[in-house]
Amino acid sequence: MIVIVAGVAGSGKSTVGTILATRLGWIYEDSDLLHSAADIAKMMSGVPLTDADRWPWLNTVATWMDQRIAAGASAVLACSALKRSYRDYLRRGRPGVEIVMLEVDQATLTARLAGRHGHFFPRKLLQSQLADLEMPAPAERVLVVPAAGTPAEMAGKIIEGLGLGPQPPGTPADSAPGPLPWDEPGRETA
Repeated sequence: MIVIVAGVAGSGKSTVGTILATRLGWIYEDSDLLHSAADIAKMMSGVPLTDADRWPWLNTVATWMDQRIAAGASAVLACSALKRSYRDYLRRGRPGVEIVMLEVDQATLTARLAGRHGHFFPRKLLQSQLADLEMPAPAERVLVVPAAGTPAEMAGKIIEGLGLGPQPPGTPADSAPGPLPWDEPGRETA
């Protein structure tokens, strides 16, 4: 199984994703590390990425996922996955992929980015990500987790919401979880 922790810059996807992967004993990857040098330079100069920029990156992300799936390894992947078309692409032909969208208000995002240092994504690009963001519709089967509480508490909500838990010895790491939240009528968020 691969769990994609999605959201705009500053939503906490890297922090929550790292905690989630550690708790589950799974591989962790931050898709920011899969951007091309040209994309990183573009963002560092304050120019937002376009769909034309993002599709090759998403292909690299999908290739990384396919390698984990082929190896039988479960993983947590932090990835913005801003648009439904991006999320659909990352899921296509990959039934073991679950997506979690972290929902954070703009004031919190702005404050987090103001305090973040050493990352290539400048705060002034936040508006472009918010403009591109398509929050998941219930039919999309994405677990939406409001950014309330600590990152550890949010990771706990993801584990509960997806029916995951540390794997007991002798259990394949990619065992199917129990019923998922979107399989229950009227339940769309954690």
